[in-house]
Amino acid sequence: MKNVFIDGSAGTTGLRIAERLAARQDIQLLRVPEEYRKDPAARKEAMNKADIVFLCLPDDAAREAVGLIENEHTAVIDTSTAHRTAAGWVYGFPEIGGLREKIKAAKRIANPGCHASGFIAVIAPLVEAGLIAADAKLTCTSLTGYSGGGKKMIAEYEGEGRSVLLDAPRQYGISQNHKHLPVPSWPRTTRAWK
Repeated sequence: MKNVFIDGSAGTTGLRIAERLAARQDIQLLRVPEEYRKDPAARKEAMNKADIVFLCLPDDAAREAVGLIENEHTAVIDTSTAHRTAAGWVYGFPEIGGLREKIKAAKRIANPGCHASGFIAVIAPLVEAGLIAADAKLTCTSLTGYSGGGKKMIAEYEGEGRSVLLDAPRQYGISQNHKHLPVPSWPRTTRAWK
């Protein structure tokens, strides 16, 4: 039986992961009492007892949490954007050539985001088949809801007296300094995402 700890289990993503894992008989969910869920010592103890840790935290908190892990056998799956382009982390998209085996062996896995996943799922097979050049300049437009933005954003969108500007789509990451631009190196067949 594997021990799993969800750091950030009170947030939207953590709650959903906990809900899905609760029905499994092959894992034990490790929990920190509510009053200690933000206590670094309690979190550190749980993370180092775990076989697998899900980080469901804001970026800075996720980076800090990794520093609490001393057990070399603990695998980490980070659902934030903190480690998606970080050295030593495997991008968790097994459908891309060569990544499935790397993910299986990895101790640090960066969970891909929804927008990137949609784009990569469509384009990667076309690049691998030689139908699109690996260095092709492509643009993608996508729309999203607000539920993935966490409790604070959900409260903003669902709150009384909210701004009418929230009724229409808004642009995001238009400065070209978006945190996902330095994408990790891919296998040779998917050079477009270097």
